[in-house]
Amino acid sequence: MLGGLDYLTLLADAEKAQEPSLWALSPPMLAMIVLAFLLLVMPQRKEKQKRQDFLNGLKQNDRVVTIGGIIGSVANISPDRKEFTLKVDDSTRIKFLHSGIASKVEDATSEGTKAI
Repeated sequence: MLGGLDYLTLLADAEKAQEPSLWALSPPMLAMIVLAFLLLVMPQRKEKQKRQDFLNGLKQNDRVVTIGGIIGSVANISPDRKEFTLKVDDSTRIKFLHSGIASKVEDATSEGTKAI
């Protein structure tokens, strides 16, 4: 018969044998990190590049909407392209940072719809 101490030693050895090693856990953990990168970081980079291309493609007389909802046409662009001057009315010009431009306004006739 086994003594109490021998029995506890056998139980401890059995528990050690059932624990997965660090190397066995590494591939699933690495796969989760790669998956998180692909699902979270890559779309964000793509969207940022798309926005940068949009801002770089703006030119004078393009109609845009600001993040505050102001609609105007681009009257002037600073040489470093960080500042846009919008012509809102015949006598009203407002300066905006490039981050304040939300989108470009498309004409209703170019989309094939009628304005009511």
